[in-house]
Amino acid sequence: MIDEQKIGILYTAGAYILWGVLPIYWKLIQEIPAFEILAHRIIWSFVFMGAIVLLARKHRAFLAECRSIMRSKKQLIGITLASLTISINWVTYILAVNTNHVVEASLGYYINPLVSILLGMVVLKEKFSKAQWVAFLLAVLGVLYMTLNFGSVPWLALLLAFSFGSYGLLKKLVPLNAMFGLTIETLIVTPIALIFLVQQQTGQWSSVDWLSMTAVLVFGAGIVTAIPLLLFSAGAKRIPLSMVGFLQYFAPTIMLIIGVFLYDEPFTSVHAVSFTLIWAGLALYTVTRVKRLKKYEAKAS
Repeated sequence: MIDEQKIGILYTAGAYILWGVLPIYWKLIQEIPAFEILAHRIIWSFVFMGAIVLLARKHRAFLAECRSIMRSKKQLIGITLASLTISINWVTYILAVNTNHVVEASLGYYINPLVSILLGMVVLKEKFSKAQWVAFLLAVLGVLYMTLNFGSVPWLALLLAFSFGSYGLLKKLVPLNAMFGLTIETLIVTPIALIFLVQQQTGQWSSVDWLSMTAVLVFGAGIVTAIPLLLFSAGAKRIPLSMVGFLQYFAPTIMLIIGVFLYDEPFTSVHAVSFTLIWAGLALYTVTRVKRLKKYEAKAS
């Protein structure tokens, strides 16, 4: 059991660390327009995941899952919305990185857990505890402070938080394992991505030079998308949910460090106050969540 937990921590931490350093990868191909990178990311993710399904000899189970979804209107709508929502999240993230807003991207993923609480309350009618209300209000104050002092709403951060929060909600409503989920989601939007790339034609299929290192990185977009998700899927089921909740802050913390120290993005006193308010909200949320899970586990044992 202890060894299983250690493996789970390594897998889950590895997933969040890879997500955290992903800005470096997108920076390497920032000369390509964000929507074109998105189209390639979708296509090559589908190709990579399709290959994994075949190599794992799970193609029959995958086809059965597809048929099951096609027979259920609710599941089909849910997985289609999840495909579109994660596509919005991906392109927003790429835009944030390639327009030098890595710090703002990290803000979005710090806010995300609190957005998920809000969506749970609104959509699933879950009840807010007093501590959760305080945590959410602290995050709102952090965003408002930044908005008032900079004179503009951090739209990229909010779009990242709400798109990923919505994606998580849809995945809860239409549960699929990680391998089949990502394969089906990318399958749904791959035709749109292909049409987009064909329409981009200006004497060549796209702006990618297929004999360059950029082409290799573009092909690799599918791999860097799939591997963290597969690691997370393998790790999260081996460790307590409270540990997953703690490890999830690895990614935005690494993004913040990369944005400030590697790409010299500004981190002003306004950022410091806003982030501190949000971090305080997250700390309160995390402590409350851990206590609740311990109570639940005590009752179950």
